[in-house]
Amino acid sequence: MRRRGVGEFARKSDEANLVGPQIIALNGKWVLYGSYYLEGYDVVIAHNDVLQFLKGFPESIATLVVTSPPYNIGKLYERRVELEKYLNWQKEVIRECVRITKPEGSICWEVGNYVENGEVYPLDVFFYDIFKDLGLKLRSRIIWRFGHGLHARMRFSGRYENILWFTMSDDYIFNLDEVRTPQKYPGKRAYKGPSKGKPTCHPKGKNPSDVWDILLRDWENEIWDIPNVKCNHPEKTLHPSQFPIELVERLVLALTNEGDVVFDPFVGVGSSLVAGLLHNRRVIGVDKEKLYTDIAYQRVIDALRGVLKRRPMERPIYKPSGREKVARPPPEWIHIRKVHEY
Repeated sequence: MRRRGVGEFARKSDEANLVGPQIIALNGKWVLYGSYYLEGYDVVIAHNDVLQFLKGFPESIATLVVTSPPYNIGKLYERRVELEKYLNWQKEVIRECVRITKPEGSICWEVGNYVENGEVYPLDVFFYDIFKDLGLKLRSRIIWRFGHGLHARMRFSGRYENILWFTMSDDYIFNLDEVRTPQKYPGKRAYKGPSKGKPTCHPKGKNPSDVWDILLRDWENEIWDIPNVKCNHPEKTLHPSQFPIELVERLVLALTNEGDVVFDPFVGVGSSLVAGLLHNRRVIGVDKEKLYTDIAYQRVIDALRGVLKRRPMERPIYKPSGREKVARPPPEWIHIRKVHEY
């Protein structure tokens, strides 16, 4: 593939008054950081409006589009009008993502709930209709469960978000063996029928379900239990709602092959880019916030140099022993506990 030069990129950037290009080669990977898409790079990071960026994007180039769009819709004084405006904008972006995705490709849209005046609006319900209207098929509605999240007083605290996995067609990439997990009872055998006495489990592991509990090594609960990125997480940056790298890794492994393109239209600080690079995929991302794309660029560089701090996929969730000071009830609670016991 021809790698187009800095001159062409610089002219576009000057015309739009956007950031000039930065090009670097590390460990055999070419990285381009600027404002527009150009061919021939292993990593493209763009500071730009997503729709402006996608105008110059070729058709059918990405095998996986994966993102978590912004859903801080703002104060909805006229809820129906404002929500409709937000969803119409998202539909424009999704339509462009469909245009640039290969027929065998997938789109994964990760969203949570929007809450206004104590009422919950499940955004995945609205997005389902958008994708169906564009002809895509929902393959899984994955539940990402995490231990810490939004605290609430008048409803149960939010501890999950949804990943909607859509495919462009019925002929799509799904590498099940890449994401199998250890069997809970590998020695289980059939007790009757023609397979009596033979092992019943798949030797490569079991098929994860649509609610993932990976880190507990038991996906039968159908939950992906992955810590979200909070203050003590090794991947924490300035971003307020950052993707954990390992969440995207599983999608990359299952839904793409080596050398495929992974695209994130709301790339933030670049967790999806890092996830793709770790498994030898080409990656592209855009975001309108330069503070975040600067961080994404540095994280990509650190990943290529092998110095990026991250949480490994296989690491189990930390469970306090009870001896830690923060795991013990404070002395001020003694009176409250005694009242409840009484």
